[in-house]
Amino acid sequence: MGNEQVYIASGAGFSGDRFDASLPLVEMMSQISAPRYLIFEVLAERTIAVAHKLRKHDPEHGYSPYLDHYLRPVLEQSIKAGITIISNMGAANPEGAAHQIVRLASELGIAPPSIAIVTGDDVRKFMDDDFLATAEVMEGNALTPEHILSANAYLGARPIAEALSYKPDIVIVGRTTDSALVLGPLIHEYGWSEDAFDKLASGTICGHLLECGGQVTGAYFADPGFKDVPDLAHVGFPYACVHPDGSFYISKADGTGGLVSKATVTEQLLYEMHDPSAYYVPDVIADITEICLEEIGPNKIKISNVKGHQPTQTLKVTVCMQAGWLAEAEMSYAGANGLARAELAAEIVKTRLSKSGLDKDLRCDVLGAYGPLDGGKPRADTNAALAFDGDYRLRLALMAEKQEQAQRVYDELQSLYCSGPAGGGGFRGSVTEQISTASLLIDRNAVEAEVSAILIDS
Repeated sequence: MGNEQVYIASGAGFSGDRFDASLPLVEMMSQISAPRYLIFEVLAERTIAVAHKLRKHDPEHGYSPYLDHYLRPVLEQSIKAGITIISNMGAANPEGAAHQIVRLASELGIAPPSIAIVTGDDVRKFMDDDFLATAEVMEGNALTPEHILSANAYLGARPIAEALSYKPDIVIVGRTTDSALVLGPLIHEYGWSEDAFDKLASGTICGHLLECGGQVTGAYFADPGFKDVPDLAHVGFPYACVHPDGSFYISKADGTGGLVSKATVTEQLLYEMHDPSAYYVPDVIADITEICLEEIGPNKIKISNVKGHQPTQTLKVTVCMQAGWLAEAEMSYAGANGLARAELAAEIVKTRLSKSGLDKDLRCDVLGAYGPLDGGKPRADTNAALAFDGDYRLRLALMAEKQEQAQRVYDELQSLYCSGPAGGGGFRGSVTEQISTASLLIDRNAVEAEVSAILIDS
């Protein structure tokens, strides 16, 4: 305790985000003597369902498939510099992620890092008929136990703060709120109590601004000619410098592209925020209606005056379920009369599917139906395309209950290589299992987070 400032940087905002974004942040924070943290936020609602499926197939997996990609470039330097890494790359298997990090360290020729994990978010044990019959469903589809792939409660920041008490090099979690990756170290460093609502709310909003990586530094903000952002190809990811009273500023590493301004911060503040006066997380209800944004330097915005209120007695649970199969299939028809041949191909497939009734839900799109671009503008008269050479892409799509039904669409369009209109080519297609989600509330007292220091280097 007693630190005057804490630095927290964001190295990823989603699964598959840029793998090199954390490098400038680690370089910058290596020169700072204050407590420093690097977060990787890579977990989405459906991501964890996919992770559960992977773990079911192989019990050693179920963590982020990008774990090595994110940690390999910065693991050694972060440990040497004393920068603590916090990430939800654990997904459905935080312990498996920890063991993979140890294997990665061995590959890099460095000592095994000390790792703490947080579990307890998996609440599938509650998802029986009796519970679901009385559950308060916030949004989504009807729930049936036999179709459930995953059910994960959003844990808060205090288990992460507890994990940090072990002084690990890395903390790996499963499903927490995204902002908890930031609020957790602030609770640990500053000892904020459970009723320090304004500070907890400010830390939550700090996490909300950092959680999506480059979104707050101009990446998702950019709109050429309207909202210009410099050197977006090398956009710098954000970091925050947080003070004991909860106030903080957002910036990015020097020498990187992008932009931090009141406008970029405001856009990210409103991202996924249904009610600015009541932003619910497990630790607090945040209110940003009186928030103050102040430009205190180039690419440096100070945030203060966030208010907080007592949290609810429930936690949000995201339930992911099997939702059928999606068929997508495409074929190109180029040259004179290409549009008519593409339309004929669609009619052939629909006719062949009609006996099974699948034609009724089949979606047909002809991409490029506006004709060739001329100076960046499509021709207004689509019929004129028939008289000219063009390149048209027929796309068929169908959501089906059974895999074999979806496969029919794929197979029928592929058969038109030789059994359809002239000149078809470039077939591509896929049949993929689909996942739907529902959100419900659960009594927070029923969810027990568990913190384990499973790999502490002696």
